[in-house]
Amino acid sequence: MKTDVQIAQEAKMKPIKEVADYLGFPEEAIELYGNYKAKLNIHELKDYKDRPNGKLILVTAITPTPAGEGKTTTVVGLGDGLNRIGKRTSLALREPSLGPVFGVKGGAAGGGYAQVVPMEDINLHFTGDFNAIGAANNLLAAMLDNHINHGNELDIDARTITLKRVVDMNDRQLRFIVDGLNGKANGVPREDGFEIVVASEVMAILCLSNDLKDLKEKLGKIIVAYNRKGEPVTAKDLNAQGAMAALLKDAIKPNLVQTLEHTPAFIHGGPFANIAHGCNSIIATKLALKYSDYVVTEAGFGADLGAEKFLDIKCRFAGLNPNAVVVVATVRALKMHGGLAKTELGNEDLVALEKGLPNLLKHVENMQNLFGIPCVVAINKFPLDTDAEIKLIETKCKELGVNVVLSDVWAKGGEGAIDLAHEVVRLAENDKPINQIYDIEDSLEEKLNKIVQKVYGGSGITFSPGVKKKIKTIEELGFRNVPICMAKTQYSFSDDKNKVGRPEGFKVNIKNIKIAAGAGFAVAYSGDIMTMPGLPKVPAANNIDITDDGKIVGLF
Repeated sequence: MKTDVQIAQEAKMKPIKEVADYLGFPEEAIELYGNYKAKLNIHELKDYKDRPNGKLILVTAITPTPAGEGKTTTVVGLGDGLNRIGKRTSLALREPSLGPVFGVKGGAAGGGYAQVVPMEDINLHFTGDFNAIGAANNLLAAMLDNHINHGNELDIDARTITLKRVVDMNDRQLRFIVDGLNGKANGVPREDGFEIVVASEVMAILCLSNDLKDLKEKLGKIIVAYNRKGEPVTAKDLNAQGAMAALLKDAIKPNLVQTLEHTPAFIHGGPFANIAHGCNSIIATKLALKYSDYVVTEAGFGADLGAEKFLDIKCRFAGLNPNAVVVVATVRALKMHGGLAKTELGNEDLVALEKGLPNLLKHVENMQNLFGIPCVVAINKFPLDTDAEIKLIETKCKELGVNVVLSDVWAKGGEGAIDLAHEVVRLAENDKPINQIYDIEDSLEEKLNKIVQKVYGGSGITFSPGVKKKIKTIEELGFRNVPICMAKTQYSFSDDKNKVGRPEGFKVNIKNIKIAAGAGFAVAYSGDIMTMPGLPKVPAANNIDITDDGKIVGLF
C-alpha cells in the first residue's frame, strides 16, 4: 500500500496558472511561486466583490479520537466529487503548522487519493506565511521590550505584559522563560514565554481581516500590556502596526494550489481550533465564493470547537452563511467513544457503537437544530466496517431526519464522494440565515454559559479565582460586545479529555480569560489547554527524512 507522500509525489500536477484560469482569474492577479503554487493579488481584482457568491459547504466532525476521522480528506474528496458531477468547485482550507507536522497529528493536506498538492511544500514552509506572521508578532514583542528599556514613556507595568513571542514548533521548553538577563545593556529582566505561531493573535487577525487597511487597523488594536493606572497599552501606542503590516503584505494574499484531481484549493491562514478560532482566512473564503459555484471549507477539530467558532465568530464577522454542513465520522472512532480499545476496533461491536453514537448525534443536533443548517453525516469508510454497523448509524441518524452517506475518498478520490456530492447539492438549496448561539449584547458570562449549555451539553460554568474580576475589567474597558473564543481540549465536549462520548451534567471551569482586542474576541481558557504544545515521546519527526536526490519520505 502506498503512503500519502508516495501518492502525492507520483501526482501529475497542472501548472498552477491553468488552475487559476479554470476559475477565471486575470493574469495580473496571479503571482507564481514556482510551477505549482501561486498567490492571488487581491489588489488586482477590482470587481470581484460585485460577483455573486457560490454555495458554502462546511465540513466538520465528531469529537476526535486516536482512531482518526479524516475530516480534511473528506473535504478534498468532496470537492473533487462535486467537480466530477459538473459543479465548479474549489476548497478553502487552513495552512498546516510545523508543530503538528513534526509532533503527533501529522500534516493537514488530506490523505490517500484525496490530497492537496504539492503535499510536502504545503506541510512544510509553503509560501512563507507563517514565517511572516511570526516575524510580525516578534517585531511587536521586540518593540515593546525596547520601549521599556529606553525609558518607558508609556509607564508600562512589566508584570502585566500579555504579548508572548512565537515560534512555529512544539517546544515545551519555551513555555516559561526569564529573559533580559546579564546586565542593563541586555534589557529589563522579566518572566516571559513563547506560544506557537498558530496561537498568535496576529494569526487570528490575518484570518479575520478583509484587506490591508483592515489588517493594519486590527494590528494596532492588539493589547500588549497595561500601564500602572491599569489602562491598556496597544501596538498602535508603540507605533508598531505599520511595520507589522509591511511584513504581512504578501502573507495576506491567499495561496492557490490544487488537489490530485486538479480541483482549485485556497489554503490560507491556520489558527489552532483548540486555542484560537480554527478557520482559514475570510479573504480566501470570500474569494473562493466569488469564483466558484461551490466552496467546501472546514473548521478544526470537532463541531463543538471548530464549527461553533466558524459560525459564531467567522460567519458573524464576515457575513457568511453556510448552505449545508457535513459531519464526518468513522465507525472506528464511534466505537472508541463507546469505550472500545484501539486494538479492538477491527471487530464488529454494535454495543460499543451504540454507546458511542450519542457523540455523533449531539454534533448533528447542534448543526441542524441549534444552528439551523441542513446536515448530512459522511461515514469515512474503513475496510473492516460491517453492514450492521453502518445500518445502526443510518437508523439513529434518520431518527433526527439526517441522511448518512458512505465516503470512500481515501481509496477512490472524487469517485468515492459522488453520492455525498449529490446529497450536498440537494441540501445546499437552503439559503436560510443561520442561528447564533448567543446575542452579541450578552455579557461575557452569559455567552460562556450558552456555549457550554447549548453546544457542549453541560450544566454551566465555574471560575478559577480572579477570573470574574478579569471579566469585569474586560467589560469595563468596553469589550462586552465581542464573541467568545473557547480554548479547551478537543477530545471531549467537556474540559476533561477523558470524558468521551456525550457526557452530561458537567461544568466547564474557566481558568483564565483575556481580550484579543485586535482579533475582536475574548479568549476563555479551560482545562489544561496549552498555547505552546510539546512533542510526544516519539515525535513524527523521527520518521521524516530526505533522500540524497531530494525526495522527502515519512511525511503524512
